[in-house]
Amino acid sequence: MAEQHERRYRHLVLRDLAQTQPFRSPRQIIPRRTIPERDRQEHGNTLRRQVDELRPAAAAAVEAQRDVGVEAGYGLQVAFESFPDIELAFESLARVRSGIELMNVRHEDTVTYANVFVPEGRLEHFERLIEEYLSERRDSAGRARDHKSLINTIRAIRAARLRDLWTDDPAVFPADPDETFWWEVWLPVRGDRSRSVTDFRRLMQLQDVPVAAGELEFPERTVVLAYTSAAQMTLSAMTLNSIGELRRAKDTAEFFDSMPLEEQPEWAEDLLARIRIPNPEEDVPHVCVLDTGVNSGHPLLTDALAAADQHTVEPGWGTDDNDGHGTNMAGLALLGDLTAALATRDPVIVRHRLEAVKLLPHDGYNGGDAKHHGYITIEAVSRPEVTAPDRARVFEMAVTARDNRDRGRPSAWSAAIDRLAVDAESAGATPRLIVVSAGNVTDSNAWALYPDSNTTDGIHDPAQAWNALTIGAFTNYVNITEPDMGGYQPIAAGGGLSPFSTTSATWQTYWPLKPDVMFEGGNAAEDDISAVWTASLSLLTTHHVPAQRLFTTANATSAATALAARMAAQLMAEYPDLRPETIRGMVVHSAEWTHEMRRMFFPAGRAPSKADYVNLVRHCGFGVPDLDRARWSASNALTLIVEESLQPFEREGSAQPKMRDMHFYELPWPLGELEALGETQVEMRVTLSYFIEPNPSERGPRSRYRYESHGLRFDVKRPLESVEEFQQRVNAAARDEEEGTRVAGDDPQWDIGKSGRHRGSIHSDTWRGRAADLASRGAIAIYPALGWWKTRTALERFNQSAPYSLLVSIRAPGVDVDLYTAVANRVGVAIDIQH
Repeated sequence: MAEQHERRYRHLVLRDLAQTQPFRSPRQIIPRRTIPERDRQEHGNTLRRQVDELRPAAAAAVEAQRDVGVEAGYGLQVAFESFPDIELAFESLARVRSGIELMNVRHEDTVTYANVFVPEGRLEHFERLIEEYLSERRDSAGRARDHKSLINTIRAIRAARLRDLWTDDPAVFPADPDETFWWEVWLPVRGDRSRSVTDFRRLMQLQDVPVAAGELEFPERTVVLAYTSAAQMTLSAMTLNSIGELRRAKDTAEFFDSMPLEEQPEWAEDLLARIRIPNPEEDVPHVCVLDTGVNSGHPLLTDALAAADQHTVEPGWGTDDNDGHGTNMAGLALLGDLTAALATRDPVIVRHRLEAVKLLPHDGYNGGDAKHHGYITIEAVSRPEVTAPDRARVFEMAVTARDNRDRGRPSAWSAAIDRLAVDAESAGATPRLIVVSAGNVTDSNAWALYPDSNTTDGIHDPAQAWNALTIGAFTNYVNITEPDMGGYQPIAAGGGLSPFSTTSATWQTYWPLKPDVMFEGGNAAEDDISAVWTASLSLLTTHHVPAQRLFTTANATSAATALAARMAAQLMAEYPDLRPETIRGMVVHSAEWTHEMRRMFFPAGRAPSKADYVNLVRHCGFGVPDLDRARWSASNALTLIVEESLQPFEREGSAQPKMRDMHFYELPWPLGELEALGETQVEMRVTLSYFIEPNPSERGPRSRYRYESHGLRFDVKRPLESVEEFQQRVNAAARDEEEGTRVAGDDPQWDIGKSGRHRGSIHSDTWRGRAADLASRGAIAIYPALGWWKTRTALERFNQSAPYSLLVSIRAPGVDVDLYTAVANRVGVAIDIQH
């Protein structure tokens, strides 16, 4: 709960506080891989024969490409296979200057596979590597130049087959070669994006294969959809040689039906008389609902949604909501759970309005004239921005794929969300706040296995997007009021994870911590036989056919996402000058885990470990946000906000890019007040929020082809460190010419810790300890981490600036101390008391 005090204060937004310093990452000792020795002559001669056997296929591919007028690059896709349990040194296979491009990398069981496009005449490159391996080549200084660390990892080299291009879940690769479906085709750019796409479309046209209109563009890939079969796709070697990756397109979108309550029009009339909504001309934030449309004829929505603010991605669909889901979400995004509003006679003051874009016409839509979900989402976002380009808005999307097969891996759809959020098209000029639902556990049989079913059902596409605010569901609803359900009990206890909410518990550790936060999503009920949905454990909202009934119910992560978008709009109204990254950070920064969440995921009988905290976050995000805590500081609970930008990397001349800047802060700290509290237990919360530019491909999440453009990290000075020692610990550049630098050990008083919290593009952690120790912790460093802006030199993004938002809070729960005034006086801010 928020701190309860008579006085509330606006958060302190600090300006021009960062000290920019040259940054170099401290060197980390990485254990060298142990690669078994091979019989050099036998192994090298085997690989040489395999490369030689590729020549006829390469010549035939080039001839066929010329015959049909393909212009985007002549060559052959070559597959490399590792020995079992040996990581293929796949990054060494590419040669940018020679046009040899790594297309994809995949891992199956204990074997690594890498697909490489080899241009015409470039097979000699691999022959030369093998010859130098066989001859045990050394340079003039006697150093080995025999490529042993690469060649000894390769078991086989062959022409790529269709299966080698498949980077999706192996379980969804078509078992029937004649099965026809929409394929997600990832095309390499190869120096000319439009020519690469044109050539592929021409090849598909020659085979009478439909290719959907529209494309998704990323720095090194273009994604299109083709409706064909594996058998037809395999007919043409030219087709395979033009493709970087193949995946199965998501079949449809997921919506969640709701059941009606009895009509209660007198409640609606009473509520309508108490609602105060801004006029259309007022400059206020808008929640843009990307869904099935919204029926603005509902009396509770009419004044909040102007006709000019209703849009559709397909004119033939119209803007009306024939499904219901969009109108359900609109009611929650505007007014929250109507049960609370109807239960009082108080005025309801709303400081935001609505927009709506019909993203899909109805639940389960998968039209024959398919477009990629990511492409449709980009179109949907553009509609209201064309109408009102300067309007502050939060985009709310409770639409996900039905399956969870991505398991944290970026998809074309999630990458499109990331690209929209960072505004990659305009180099970050107008970033966007996009709130998405995590997706649901929809099988009632799975609800009965709660919470194990939540653990195993992963977050659905596109909610793995790094830059999105991803919303899971918890519940406080435990009272079943239906008279015919006397034998049922609520599945989740009050404050617990909702039975509907998906998690990232089974993802690889390098993918983001998701969901970000939890909002109310309702509960389910069970008896000895079955688990069921019930209206009394759901949220009340607006029905899409008000002539039939005014109210209906909604639940799960859809409902939670609408509530999250409402909170974000409320924060935008209070702090209109703050960036979307900051608003996202404020939501996360205000979140706390409930007692029940801690009981569920912390072990009994011992203090939770760092791993326990990470597991908790992967189930419940950073907890449940609190609007008051997000909006206001208090005397004993103050929040500092910093918005800044730093340049992570730079390139000097033709040298390889290197790390460039870090920011160092000596915060205006309430030193005397904290020292006076002595042994009193206090908390410091730090949240760092920024947007990355995505570069999706299946070429290794921790390689130079990594997904994120850059990373940012934070670190805080420790009690026994001087400022100089802190800088030297974080920044190797500060160690130059220094002897005997003391590097402090681990800092155990953080909940999550450095090794666990830096996942994704929002990092939040809490330090707990004595006030006297916190008094000496008022220095924070923000520094860069690796990303493709640095490692993909050819894309020329190494000189980009990276905006970020930093939030720091000090809380002394239950203690009568005025920390806020001490800091406000130090920075010269007039104290603005909110009542």
